[in-house]
Amino acid sequence: MERRPEDVHEEIREEIPNESGYYDKKPKFVNRGPSKLRETWDKGKVYFFVVAASILFYFALLRVTNLSVIFWKIVNVLTPIIFGVVIAYLLNPLVKKIERFIMPFFKKYIKKGKKAENLSRSIAIFISIVFLMAVIVGLLNMVIPELYRSIRNLVFTLPGQLNGWLNSLNEIELDNSTMGMLTKNLLTEATETFQTWLRTDLLKQSNIIMSSLTEGVISVVMTLFNFLIGLIVSAYLLFSKDTFSAQTKKAVYAFLKPEHANMTLHITKKSNEIFGGFIIGKIIDSAIIGVLCFLGLWVLDMPYVMLVSVIVGVTNVIPFFGPYIGAVPSAVLILLEDPRKGIYFIIFIILLQQLDGNVIGPKILGNSTGLSAFWVVFSILLGGGLFGFVGMIMGVPTFAVIYYIVQIIINQKLEKKKLPAHSENYDQQSYVNEEGRYARSEEQNKED
Repeated sequence: MERRPEDVHEEIREEIPNESGYYDKKPKFVNRGPSKLRETWDKGKVYFFVVAASILFYFALLRVTNLSVIFWKIVNVLTPIIFGVVIAYLLNPLVKKIERFIMPFFKKYIKKGKKAENLSRSIAIFISIVFLMAVIVGLLNMVIPELYRSIRNLVFTLPGQLNGWLNSLNEIELDNSTMGMLTKNLLTEATETFQTWLRTDLLKQSNIIMSSLTEGVISVVMTLFNFLIGLIVSAYLLFSKDTFSAQTKKAVYAFLKPEHANMTLHITKKSNEIFGGFIIGKIIDSAIIGVLCFLGLWVLDMPYVMLVSVIVGVTNVIPFFGPYIGAVPSAVLILLEDPRKGIYFIIFIILLQQLDGNVIGPKILGNSTGLSAFWVVFSILLGGGLFGFVGMIMGVPTFAVIYYIVQIIINQKLEKKKLPAHSENYDQQSYVNEEGRYARSEEQNKED
């Protein structure tokens, strides 16, 4: 019996029942294992990629200047985004607290939980941004007028003060001994050199500063513009932070093995704790020190109260060296105005820094970095040498994260060898025997 064409088409449909449905589903990449040809060429491919990567790295070093120019262009374009990320990171703890406080109220009156959460977060973000703007505007209204008066007085009085000091040095009568004559000649040459600098180099520098004033104004306007855009960006980041966090977590699990992904997420969380605790705590600590410095200088009737307080408060953000960086130029300014008050200021600033280092700082910061004093100094010098002022601030938490990662690696290797992980166990009396077991000397056991 001859089959009709319709019957043939029906059989084909039975063999492939739903052809379009297969493409509707998301297919998966199937790994059937390496072929013989692939196994043969594996070593050659490794050699090729190593050589190619070395060549690319060599040419990248030759073009490092061009690459740095491209990098800074990208940074300049993304400046509003960077502002937004920084603002969102600093405001996130405040947003969390406000959201946690108002969330029960909205959940009580709004049946849909998601809607209540979105409304609570929106209000928390709005309150946080308004609070930030109020703090900035309030500080500017208090600081700028006083700062302007201090700088204006400094400009008008500093030349006269310097001339007075130079005249006093010239009037010093020294004996006719060899040491006295050398000291007198040295003071004379120093005075003439300084006066020459005031008349020539300082005037040239003033002209350069005045000529670049327009560029400075444009830069300030652009910074304010980027800051305002950053506020808008920060609002979007804070509102969608859970989504961004989930997407990042999904990508980490997609590209890394489970054990590597979990370690990456753990280090990320720990880094957030270190950076957040250090930066926010340091800002609060520096603000308190600036206020205390202002009150102390005002009570002691010091000159340049606002200017010195701003210098001390801002430089206090830098760990360890910050107090000294701010105190030295401030002490010089006050000493030029009144030597007696300069001595009082030095004593006051030493007491203030002792209060900060022993009471205020530990209460606010605690042991957020986990670094000893040596590693703090090391990270400040390294970060400052590589990245300047920003490196001095960010060097400590960055090195703390690196220190934590190295500590994890060392502890895991010790655990695999079944050795103790605490550093206290590796004193002069302890050792590991030939069998790989931890042991302590008899003298140490007797002491215990």
